[in-house]
Amino acid sequence: MQHPLVSILIPFKNTARFLPECLDSILNQKYIHWEVLAVNDHSTDGSWEIVNAYAQKDLRIKVFGNKGKGIIAALRTAYSESQGTFITRMDSDDIMFPNKLQVFVRSLIKNGRGHLAVGQVRYFSDRGISNGYERYQQWLNGLTLNGSNYSEIYKECVIPSPCWMVHRKDLDACDAFDPDRYPEDYDLTFRFYEKGLRCIPCNQVLHYWRDYDTRTSRTSEHYAQNYFLDIKLHYFLKLEYDANRPLTIWGAGNKGKEIAKGLLRRKINFSWLCDNPNKIGKSIYGQEMLHYTALQHVKNPQSIVTVANEEAQKMIRDYFWDLGQKSGRDYFFFC
Repeated sequence: MQHPLVSILIPFKNTARFLPECLDSILNQKYIHWEVLAVNDHSTDGSWEIVNAYAQKDLRIKVFGNKGKGIIAALRTAYSESQGTFITRMDSDDIMFPNKLQVFVRSLIKNGRGHLAVGQVRYFSDRGISNGYERYQQWLNGLTLNGSNYSEIYKECVIPSPCWMVHRKDLDACDAFDPDRYPEDYDLTFRFYEKGLRCIPCNQVLHYWRDYDTRTSRTSEHYAQNYFLDIKLHYFLKLEYDANRPLTIWGAGNKGKEIAKGLLRRKINFSWLCDNPNKIGKSIYGQEMLHYTALQHVKNPQSIVTVANEEAQKMIRDYFWDLGQKSGRDYFFFC
């Protein structure tokens, strides 16, 4: 059997209380042909000392200082030091299931280049998981079960940042960690999608994803909602938008307004639809709000839907169905 080297990239910053569990879960992997490239992003607690102690006991663990600042620079530093044929990320506050690397490696060997190994995740927290995270976990795992992750890529990040593995040459083809665009995990997911890497279905939970109040995705400005909307609109216009087709926005809440402002900045024409009687006929940013039924009079439109309510989304999908329009071609849910 082949035993390719797996490079595990781990940026860390002030996660001393979680690092032992993280590193122990790697040491306990059934697949042993790995290296850890751990990069200290200017920690002020005992994180460096903890990782360094592990590195002294196991030569597969290597620790470096960040050549820049922030998670993107740390990932670049780690990647520049890596030697593996297969590349994966790991968050320094999370835990791997013992068979995680084994499952990923076997999947990539079986399917070959052009594929992305993904696994199901399970959130955990000392205080319990909120309903929002539980729903996200269920949604994400449902996509991963069938390898259909890209089908809803404009709703949320469909590849969990610490639960994928890819061939080095494929990662390089996707520009690895070169772009400075945040959120960096969502941006990389879009580049996997753009380059046509196929997600390998997985029916196993392979990763424990920790939630706590000070985790980066909760505290950093780079993970604010406006960053997510900006990245969605950027890739929609790059990968999906057809300038020969009329563009519409459905929804006039905060997200709809942000998308509208983004289109106006780019001088892209659009029609704005909603079902709120208090807004229909009024002007927002110089755009008249139209009743959504106006869509049936638009020839061959593309639509961005910014309505988050699940019941309303079902109604909207049914409406598009009645018009003979298809998800991922004619309309895209942005939430």
